Amino acid sequence: MAKKRYEQNIIDEVNESIVILKRGGLLLYPTDTVWGIGCDATNAEAVNKIFALKKRAESKSLICLVSDFKMLNQYVEKIPEIAYSILKYADQPTTIVYDDPIRVAENLIAEDNTLGIRVVEDGFCKALIKKLGKPLVSTSANISGEKTPMRFPEISEPILEGVDYIVNLQRKHKSTKSSTIIKLKNNGQVEILRK
Repeated sequence: MAKKRYEQNIIDEVNESIVILKRGGLLLYPTDTVWGIGCDATNAEAVNKIFALKKRAESKSLICLVSDFKMLNQYVEKIPEIAYSILKYADQPTTIVYDDPIRVAENLIAEDNTLGIRVVEDGFCKALIKKLGKPLVSTSANISGEKTPMRFPEISEPILEGVDYIVNLQRKHKSTKSSTIIKLKNNGQVEILRK
């Protein structure tokens, strides 16, 4: 019974979130790592709102979440073969920075024409992204330069008040840590940016 209720809660929260995302609004939501601030990754205006809320320089890149490999292929020009192996054998959430992202908001793409993208495993995120049919921006729920909150109660008032909707799931859940970040160049170069 509890499982059924939780699944219904996920459906309800996905439906609420979609309305906000389609209006160009910002979400505060649980991811497979830490609580994140997100928006439609193809909406440059919404992406600007995240930079403003976080007081983050636009030169600092954000990451995107996709629901599966099929969606990943739609937003990266060419995926290095090694990416599939890395993701298949990763034992924790792993974000890969790819060369030549496509079909996302220009202000999401780093100055070196790269973008960090993570294929999510979290049930809510996966359902939300599938329903949206586009990648979701994900950045930690803190003002730039401040400590990343590991639990919902640690999220600051300016962030809570600055988003358009707070997803009502996993508020008691403690995050373990941010994702591993690996940069893959089209020339085969691999660089671990964050373990």
